[in-house]
Amino acid sequence: MTASEVSSGLWLIGLGPGNLEQMTILARKVAKDCCKLYLEGYTAVLPKEEEDRLESIVGPWEKIMREGIEMPKAILNEAKTMAVGLLVVGDPMQATTHIDLELYCKEEDINFHVVPGLSATSLAISLSGMQSYRFGRQITLPYPHGNYLPTSPLELCLQNYENGLHTLVLLDLDPTGMGIEKPNPMQPIFALNLIEIMMSKYVSNGGDNVRSSAAVKQWNGILLSDLGSSTEQVIAGTLSELSDIESGSIHTLIITAEFSGMEEEAFNRRRRLA
Repeated sequence: MTASEVSSGLWLIGLGPGNLEQMTILARKVAKDCCKLYLEGYTAVLPKEEEDRLESIVGPWEKIMREGIEMPKAILNEAKTMAVGLLVVGDPMQATTHIDLELYCKEEDINFHVVPGLSATSLAISLSGMQSYRFGRQITLPYPHGNYLPTSPLELCLQNYENGLHTLVLLDLDPTGMGIEKPNPMQPIFALNLIEIMMSKYVSNGGDNVRSSAAVKQWNGILLSDLGSSTEQVIAGTLSELSDIESGSIHTLIITAEFSGMEEEAFNRRRRLA
């Protein structure tokens, strides 16, 4: 597929993790050739300085939030007669919502296309220094809603550890869970507090794991902040040490298993110097 083949339909276009210089040449060409562009603004966040220059790279665009994506009648109607581009930070098909869009298009006989982008998850694994084949299921650490806080993310992390696998932890962006307001990315100190609360609930409910008796604050982790941006940083340490970090905006966390091969050396190279 080339940019000259941009026809009517819905085009999901990956922007990369946050720095528009990492947007592929094909993604730029397709975006410019679309008749209408939307920037999806709730599953991930484009840094303000990048959002400000997006129009100079791809042309005019509009912000679209959760309701417009999960009830996509308006954009689907447009896609029946014109090329509609949905700009997504990272890789478009990393989110379940975007997979649903493919189904909607199939049901209404609308052409559906994906232009992949570099994802923050793949970038995090590459920059961590950990071996890619030693990662288990990734988890999302959600904001609590009222008194409801599931322990399932922690349980998956514990299972990964028992299997000798690292866990990639995506920190939630939306305290409301509604996807209608400007995202408020979870910060490291909040994430540590949540994991400790989850562990307390897990143990009180009879949960037992090789890690359940160890202090969560002493677990090893790697904090990856603002991936793909000019302020990108990768810092290793205990979860207690990482929770003290206040710089950065959007964070991803890796909770490590026991190290293998040269992983421990890579981890120590990423420790913040005192």
